[in-house]
Amino acid sequence: MNLEYFIAKRIHFEKKGEKNVSRPAVRIATIGIAVGVAVMLIAIAVVIGFKQEIRNKTIGFGSHIQITNFDNNNSYEMQPIRMSDTLQNQLKAIPNVRHIQRFVTKPGIIKTENDFQGMILKGVGPEFDWSFFKSNLLEGDILNLNDSTPVNEAIISKSIADMMGLKLGDSFLTYFLQDQIRARKFTVKGIYSTNFADYDKLFVITDIRIAQRLNGWDQEYFSGMEILITDFNYLDGVSDQVYALAANRFDAEGNGYFIQTIRQLNPQIFSWLDLLDMNVWVILLLMLAVAGFNMISGLLILILEKTNMIGILKSYGAGNWSIRKIFLYESIFLIGKGMLWGNIIGLLICFVQYQFKIIPLDPVSYYTSTVPITFNWLYIVLLNAGTLIVSVLMLIGPSYLITKISPAAIMRYE
Repeated sequence: MNLEYFIAKRIHFEKKGEKNVSRPAVRIATIGIAVGVAVMLIAIAVVIGFKQEIRNKTIGFGSHIQITNFDNNNSYEMQPIRMSDTLQNQLKAIPNVRHIQRFVTKPGIIKTENDFQGMILKGVGPEFDWSFFKSNLLEGDILNLNDSTPVNEAIISKSIADMMGLKLGDSFLTYFLQDQIRARKFTVKGIYSTNFADYDKLFVITDIRIAQRLNGWDQEYFSGMEILITDFNYLDGVSDQVYALAANRFDAEGNGYFIQTIRQLNPQIFSWLDLLDMNVWVILLLMLAVAGFNMISGLLILILEKTNMIGILKSYGAGNWSIRKIFLYESIFLIGKGMLWGNIIGLLICFVQYQFKIIPLDPVSYYTSTVPITFNWLYIVLLNAGTLIVSVLMLIGPSYLITKISPAAIMRYE
């Protein structure tokens, strides 16, 4: 067995009955490590959870990648474009593409007897992926779009329903401005709520054939195509392949295809989410600094308390580095103990919040009703490894104090 490790183990584990001056300082240092690790774990779980929650909601109202007419002006009043089955099949063949769906949008106004509200009518077809709206549906059901005739039904958000005084099964009128005002009556088939206010108060979902008629388009014309991928991490790679396939092609009318990712469609949201990463780094650095300085204080007190032992070891020929390793091993024991308790406390708090959602949030301000938690085990392992390495490296310098301890001076004062 390594001699330094053996001595450090004896110092750490065999203290029963000893009057130990350093114990309170060491205990405080261990608690500091535990609190720091717990806070860092919670911060990472909350920020990753929050980013994933907002990102998924943004994608849920659209897609990862969108293909539209190149002549569009970044509004929901889009120019039509033809989407051939050939192009759709080629896009489906791209690795990590999960689903493709066509859509049509039309800006309009909802009007009831008491109020009116601007909205975007989004027409979807039978191939539409309903998983996002199903998970956020409060009342009613999704649209049945397999009938041969279009259905005058729509799914609205709880925000719009409350604002306009609508309930499940109620009818409402919508008005659309084009060459002339067009009116359409819809029945509320379902009510959803995502707590994403910017989009909840905007979108009304209906049959794609109705949206095409309101735009005056034939059935082969669409506002665009939405591409969903298997994992957000593949976004850049898949978008490059989509761009290479479609960017230089034209539809039957000579219209070019314009490819945009969800980041390009919502730059403000994703820039805001990227700023959260900076906040996490600040928290991590502060917690590491506090935990590290606590351990430095504990180590210095431990060295001063064990000066007699250091003098004896030096008188027997032990080198400075050998003795420093004893105290570094002792520090690793203490850091490990603090990290163990920190992981237990941090993961327990995260699990309780994940399971029972006991900490609420204001949906208007935070776009979610509770503090979101996501467990990323790779980040948790990296956090623990980084904490251990940084803490030990911070202690190498203070352990240099051992080289200044002289056996002769110690024996003189004995």
